[in-house]
Amino acid sequence: MKIKIGILGSGVVAQVLGSGFLKYGYEVMLGTRNVEKLAEWQKANAASVGSFRDAAEFGDILVLASKGTASETVLRSAGDKNLKGKIVIDTTNPIADIPPVNGVLQYFTGQNDSLMERLQSAFPEASFVKAFNSVGNHLMINPDFGGIKPSMFICGNDANSKKEVTAILDQFGWETEDMGAVEAARAIEPLCILWCIPGFRSNEWMHAFKLLKRTIS
Repeated sequence: MKIKIGILGSGVVAQVLGSGFLKYGYEVMLGTRNVEKLAEWQKANAASVGSFRDAAEFGDILVLASKGTASETVLRSAGDKNLKGKIVIDTTNPIADIPPVNGVLQYFTGQNDSLMERLQSAFPEASFVKAFNSVGNHLMINPDFGGIKPSMFICGNDANSKKEVTAILDQFGWETEDMGAVEAARAIEPLCILWCIPGFRSNEWMHAFKLLKRTIS
């Protein structure tokens, strides 16, 4: 039986991840406020489109792929009962609606806070796993770095949920680095700021993070 993926969002990240899940045999529905926005994507992909509530009800696993400023509203629209007991892969970052300063994005959270913690607190019956927030959409599926797998940093409170997300990341060509519970999002979310600096300053966007480990005998 195919696993169903409900994606909450209609932007480029949602579309890229939707196509990636389809590539690996998942059933996919994208949720949006405006289904016409996804007409071209739907024509090119064997997937369905509906409201946020439709996608949340459809999915065995959910992907939150909205703007950070809209994330809680999107989840409210999806409906608490449709989130209950489900994994929510959280791709969001708390990017403020103000421009970068010298290439540095501004966040609406503080150093000892994260958007993921706020969402997990607001929707305690869902199991949030942070992933896909620290790389551009063009590198999310099977990134090619000459045979070297880049690192995807994840966190979340439920070990089994993180195992399922790790299996997806394996398919998508990533090496997963589990940073622990939800509080680790305070460190993972700012990686987006660091990732974007070369892009804003030098128009360099073809990079990803790699955690190097040395074994001490």
